Amino acid sequence: MIYFIVNGTARSGEGLNIWKQVRNHLKKLEVEFKAFETKYEGHATILAEKICKLPYDEITLVTIGGDGTINEVLNGITDFKKIRFGVIPTGSGNDFARGLDISKDPLLQADIICNSIITENIDMGKVWWEGCETPRYFAISAGVGLDAIVCKKALTSKLKKFLNKLKLGKLTYIILTIQTLFSMETAEVKATLDDSEEKEFSKLIFAAAMNFRAEGGGVPMAPRADARDGLLSMCIVHGIPKWVTFFCLPFLVAAKHEWIPGFDIINCKKCEIKMDKPVVLHEDGEYCADTDHVVMECLPDKLRLIV
Repeated sequence: MIYFIVNGTARSGEGLNIWKQVRNHLKKLEVEFKAFETKYEGHATILAEKICKLPYDEITLVTIGGDGTINEVLNGITDFKKIRFGVIPTGSGNDFARGLDISKDPLLQADIICNSIITENIDMGKVWWEGCETPRYFAISAGVGLDAIVCKKALTSKLKKFLNKLKLGKLTYIILTIQTLFSMETAEVKATLDDSEEKEFSKLIFAAAMNFRAEGGGVPMAPRADARDGLLSMCIVHGIPKWVTFFCLPFLVAAKHEWIPGFDIINCKKCEIKMDKPVVLHEDGEYCADTDHVVMECLPDKLRLIV
């Protein structure tokens, strides 16, 4: 039995069409499955919790949706050891699928999920902040500052919906990044990475804890990040005038930013950040809070991915 959690609204409704193709394909293959369609924000988390409570030693759970749906499902899993996790990507960004070289062909990916008995353990991240009741899991990244503000805006952006219809959804993040860069406030930061001494970063533009190399529809924040190495790659941009940062953006998009002063990439298992003012925090593009104190940590080999 394979359990599917389906977001039919992904990519402006294209997710439902993809699911219909996959469903028909599964029926032709005579695969036993049950599918649950999400009805509202956060529903995928509730569905994943219910599926995890089923009285089986091992459960195959597949998400059909974008990075936001995947994030909701991961935060609903209560026992990662018994879950075999699969993804058929239908979102506009698909950073999770891109980071793991998951096929864009939904029927091919369905075949892999149905026929493979192999799983690979990959890292996940955990983030918590001052005042949060429950830490959140993330697969791709978590961060404060510019990228978090952009993610927050993208969640309700009419521009994103319009560009998705034109199959240009990736441009949303680039346009919003340029717009946000010149309007945002920077922060003064003290960061502790693993057990090292506290470091100060002045005029923080953003700090992103990367489990995969790219976020925001393929922007390679940490070109050498690896979800199998037991580490997060912290991309910290600080102390650079905004107009200079603007001219650095093409280098960031081309993964050629590591040599630029003020673009620091540091690998660590855990990072604690304290800021002089509340700053927007995201995980996997989902808004968490405005906070001045956040901790991000790598969880090695947490997720069993069907390969």
